[in-house]
Parts: sequence; C-alpha cells; structure tokens
Amino acid sequence: MSESNSGPILVPILGDQLTRTLASLRGRTKDDTVILMMEVWGEATYVRHHKQKIALIFSAMRHFASELEDAGWSVDYVKLTDDDNAGSFSGEVARAVERHDPRAIYVVEAGEWRVQQAIEEWSDKFDCDVEILNDDRFVCSQSEFNEWAEGRKTLRMENFYREMRKKTGLLMTADEKPEGGDWNYDSENRKPPKEGLEAPARPLFEPDSITQDCIALVEDKFPRHFGSLDNFGWPVTRTDAEKAADAFFAERIEKFGPYQDAMVHGSDDLFHSMLSTSINLGLLDPLELCERAEQSYRDGKAPINSVEGFIRQLIGWREYVRGFYWRFMPGLESDNALDAKRPLPEFYWTGETDMRCLSDAIRSTRDNAHAHHIQRLMVLGNFALIAGIDPREVQDWFLVVYADAYEWVELPNVAAMILYADGGKLATKPYAASGNYINKMSNYCSGCKYIVSKKTGEGACPFNALYWHFMDRHRDRLEKNPRIGRIYSNWDRMNEDRQAEYLDSAGAFLKGLEPAQDGWARR
Repeated sequence: MSESNSGPILVPILGDQLTRTLASLRGRTKDDTVILMMEVWGEATYVRHHKQKIALIFSAMRHFASELEDAGWSVDYVKLTDDDNAGSFSGEVARAVERHDPRAIYVVEAGEWRVQQAIEEWSDKFDCDVEILNDDRFVCSQSEFNEWAEGRKTLRMENFYREMRKKTGLLMTADEKPEGGDWNYDSENRKPPKEGLEAPARPLFEPDSITQDCIALVEDKFPRHFGSLDNFGWPVTRTDAEKAADAFFAERIEKFGPYQDAMVHGSDDLFHSMLSTSINLGLLDPLELCERAEQSYRDGKAPINSVEGFIRQLIGWREYVRGFYWRFMPGLESDNALDAKRPLPEFYWTGETDMRCLSDAIRSTRDNAHAHHIQRLMVLGNFALIAGIDPREVQDWFLVVYADAYEWVELPNVAAMILYADGGKLATKPYAASGNYINKMSNYCSGCKYIVSKKTGEGACPFNALYWHFMDRHRDRLEKNPRIGRIYSNWDRMNEDRQAEYLDSAGAFLKGLEPAQDGWARR
C-alpha cells in the first residue's frame, strides 16, 4: 500500500454488505477510516426493482450506517435525494476521493458481475491504491469452487454439498459420516398440504421513522415500479433479523422439511424461514444459522429431514449457485439453449389470469416481494419454461420482483435451473411438469376455472397441453436424456389424433397470450 499521502483509508460498503465483520472493516482503526455508503440511482433503476426491495435495501443501509456511527466510525453516507448524487458507484467513489483524499481504498468484491467490472477499473481511475478483498462471508471461495469444478463433466450440486458438509462439519459424526446415515433427506420433504394445514405467522416489523422515510422516498421517486408497499414488514436491522430467526427456530423449523414443497392458496409463508432477505443483505450469517439448525436437531426440537433440508439450502444450493454464477459469467445471462423467444405474458405483472396457481403466486409476489421456492420453480418458472418464454425477459422479471433477488443468486436459478437455458450445465434435466404436479403439491386446482384432470380442449388445465407441446418441440435434445427420455414412450403410445389435440390446444392457448407492455422491467 502506498504511503504517498496521509489521508484515511476509504472503505466503500455496498448495499448487500451490511456485516460488521466485513473483510474491509477488519483491522481498520476508527480514527483512520472513512466508511462510504451510497444510495445510487443506477442501482435502483437498472431494472425496475420491486418497491419493497428498494425500500428494504435503503432502510437497512441507513440503519447500518447509524449503527456504525454510534460505534464511533466515520461514515460518509450519500442519499439518493442528494442534489449532486452521481448516480453510480464509481461516480460516488470519485466524489468521495475528492472529499477525503484517501491513501487507499479497501473494498470487498461485489456480488454482481457488472458491479465488479466497475470496481476493477478503480485502480486506473483514482490516484491511490485500491485493494479488492475476497468476500469471506461465504463458506466456499470462488477459487475453491473453480478447483472443485475443474475437469468435471457435470457440476452436480449434491457432490458439492457433500464437500461443504465435510468442510463445515455440519451434521457429521465423529467418524466423518453423515448424521443419520444419509447425506440427503429430500425424499422425506415432499409432503402435499393436508386440508387445513396452517403455520404460525412470521413476525412482521413495524416500520420505524427511518423505514417510513424510505417508503415515502420510494413512493415519490419510483411510482411506476412494480409492487405494493402496504405490507412492508421486513427486518431492516440485525437485531430484528435475529428476532425473525428466533421465531423460525422456535415455531416453524420442525415442519419446514416435510412441507417445504407444499403450496396453499393464500398462505404465502407456510413453514419457510423468510430469512433470505436478511441473509443476502448481510444482516445474518448463514453459517451461524446452519449451526443453530443443527443444534435444534441435537436438542431434539427438529427432525433431521427438516434440519438437513435447511442446511442444504444454505451451504449447498446458495454456495453452489454463487460459484456457478462467477464461473459462467458473463455468458450465462445470454444463454438460450432451447431457443425460447416468446415474450413474457402481461399477466406476470398484473396477476390477471384464470390459472389460480399463477394468480396466487403473482399476488404474493406483488404484495410481499416474495414467493417461496416451489412457487418460483414449479409454478411461475415451470410455466415460463414450457411456454417457451424468452430467458432474458424471465430473468429480468425475477430480478425485479423479489426482495431477496440479486443477480448472482437469481440468474443461475432462473437461466439454468428453471429455464434450462444453459443446456444442462447446472440441472440434469428441465424441470417441466404438467398440472398433475401442481395438483399433488397444492390446493390450487380445486378452486381453479380450469380442470386439471382435463387434458385438452376448452376448460382443460393449460399446463397439461403445454407440457406435451414442450416435450414434442424439444425431442431431439431431450430424448437421449436418461432422466427424461422415457417420457417419450408415453407420447409415442398416443395415436396421431390425440397428439394433435395436445399440440393444437397448446398452440391455441399460446396464441391468446397477451405480451407484457414495454417498460415493466427496464426503462
């Protein structure tokens, strides 16, 4: 590090780095450090983020800055409403360099590709040293992931997950065997919802004056953005996030596993933790949460299938998609292996569709900036897959509408897991399903205008015909897939007239889809 001037160390902290033990803060002294935090127009508007998402991030940032100041740190905080707001991270850092004349900049690597590209240009832009630090809040570094991935024909998450279990020691016995004898208890976590299934309500946090200011700001500056702010109740501080975690471990983890794939009309949370927003902001440490989950099992308060399922989502799937994202960017965002080109339907924004499953998932998305993972994968995502919706439009939609969506986690889930747009690097098969799956795992079909048992024609569930339409048009690619190829024997047993009924029904439905109006996702 250069000592050419006596200025302070400048530490920019991004909106998803709200962690007191962040690598760029460790080892710094409070009298020799200026922390820079920035609300910038470019980040709020490069897609039209859900109103709750913007309010959540800004409020969490402002609370975090206040906590740092109370702890004695010098914080240079730039608000969105500042008259000279530069509108970008690099622009704000340039202005801060002029104000503080730092001898060095310490910054933790960004979570998103485009932001990281900007950060890597800082050393050429500014007349001071720039040190980019690894984000060690993850169990697996990118170099470690690349080392694991190198030379493998397939990057199976299950194999990666087992390595993370061994590394952390979570749910491992003294002789380094998986607790209970199995690595994965997913087969026990697929219970359909029984009639009257109810879960304890998750805690909602009344907006304080800081959050109310952020809500008012969003309503004023982003009136055309998607979503409602009426139900805002997200935790915006570590203290409140810990209260949310306490509630999950006390009230919902026991049944989280069995019912994690269940969907109930009007029940938006069920037994899910609802902690992803706090984790992705940096308010909660995922490894600490995994240790708490493991302790719940050790104390006999939660079954192993629930605890293992929770741990797998964090040190397995979350870590895996982050490594996958960085390994395959920037090409991942433009992948379209299935050549899907249909515009996103307007109902994804309005919720105005007679398909009850989609309507309910979109309602929850609009009102809460949240839908749980099976609603995202097997309802919203499944429809986009089998209807052949353009991956870029689907990616934009998922990035816009969810409060926990950052590109590093959203893009692999959507492009690779949901849409199979990467051609199978991540998923071993497309997650395509007919209405039967939704009927099995939810109560949506019982009150739907469409009849799930009817396969074609007027009143038939659209998922049924769309499923076979998808399978037929991608036969050349999918027939040799060992996990899906046998399905074509069912198709071939149908006579030509029956096949034509499926294809005609799907074609008629697709023809009637109204494409989304311009400007919903991007300006």
